[in-house]
Amino acid sequence: MVEESDDINVGLLGLGVVGGGVATALLEQSDDISRKVGRRVKLKKILVRDAAKPRDPGIAASLITTNPEEILADPGIHILAEVIGGTDPATRFLKDALAAGKHVVTANKEVLAKSGPELMSLAKQNGVSLLFEASVGGGIPIVGCLMNQLLANDIQSVHGIINGTTNYILTRMAQAHTSFTQALQEAQELGYAEADPTNDIEGIDAGYKLAILASLAFHRRVNPEDIFLQGISSLEAKDFQYAQELGYAIKPLAIASMSNGAVQARVHPALIPLGHMLAKVDGVYNAVEVTGSLCGNVLFHGMGAGREPTTSAVLGDLIEAGRRLVSHPNGSSPPMSWPPENGSSEETIGVSSIDGLQSKYYLRLNVSDQPGVLAQIAKILGDGNISIASVIQKDADPDNQSAELVIITHPALEASVQESLRKVVELNVVKEVNNLLRIEE
Repeated sequence: MVEESDDINVGLLGLGVVGGGVATALLEQSDDISRKVGRRVKLKKILVRDAAKPRDPGIAASLITTNPEEILADPGIHILAEVIGGTDPATRFLKDALAAGKHVVTANKEVLAKSGPELMSLAKQNGVSLLFEASVGGGIPIVGCLMNQLLANDIQSVHGIINGTTNYILTRMAQAHTSFTQALQEAQELGYAEADPTNDIEGIDAGYKLAILASLAFHRRVNPEDIFLQGISSLEAKDFQYAQELGYAIKPLAIASMSNGAVQARVHPALIPLGHMLAKVDGVYNAVEVTGSLCGNVLFHGMGAGREPTTSAVLGDLIEAGRRLVSHPNGSSPPMSWPPENGSSEETIGVSSIDGLQSKYYLRLNVSDQPGVLAQIAKILGDGNISIASVIQKDADPDNQSAELVIITHPALEASVQESLRKVVELNVVKEVNNLLRIEE
């Protein structure tokens, strides 16, 4: 409980890139934040792993602790902000804070994707809020809009570029014609990619974020383990060249759509028309397009990662939590729910297999440069009920008597395409299937 004369005290878990931004803002912009809340807001304690590590001189040593109980067990700390990432010990810390009656703000997409309903249930039981705008899209206000402003809509689909690292890599490959390896190295040197980039380049990070967005959009829990993931490492500079010639850009998409009571959720690189809004989202920027029954197509665009945009989202949630404490000091503030109230937070919706997807496809194959090759490939595709829309031959190599074929199909069933390609690769005239990409119109 917060008395009218009390300051609102914040405990911060983590003092890395984002944590440092949050701490600095709370200290340097205290008057402005307090004015927006309507009560003095103070940063009381910061949890770190190594207290001896050099810090910003503006952060007093008295604020630093390595003991989480100095925050979790302190009844004088009213709001907990978590920016340490990962699931352990973050999940445990968040549960303890909610059970202790603290409002919680988190940027942790993995914890939310895996344990969101459990945490939200705990928040409801204790009359506090769990706020997580920073978990998806950095400074883009997509979470709050799905939970509030767009709630009157039946959401039909969500299409997003929600990982800045992969979007940066694909942008460099498209614009500078660099290899995947070169673009990744550049992203690492600029601090956009981790030393171990697996979560980004294999779609795992985007999968967590899509699980959150889909759960909010469709009012049922979408399990991240059910989402189809395909990484970007198979892409080559020539794929971007061919896509451009065909009128497409290649983007790292996260897609969730509702059909016949089931969700289809997938993360993969895809070709999209050059004129589409998402095709123009470059570098580390993120964008999410929501299609609703009333709002039509709505696009959210902005910086998706980094210190400033994520700090913006965390501070926005901190201010909201502070306002709730001011307006409901006895802790009876109705918490935001995830999924929203017209769906059960415990109910998990079925996610359709990628095998049932109907899509156009881009196929790039290395074949023998001889007559009759296309006819053999076309027969196998035709037997799989896959119709060819166009074919172009590229990069003939007289020395190896090989050439590249780029095939665009009409809409076809994913399972049929995969099975047909297994047969195609067995042909003596086919040296390799270099790439398969889906086309989103």
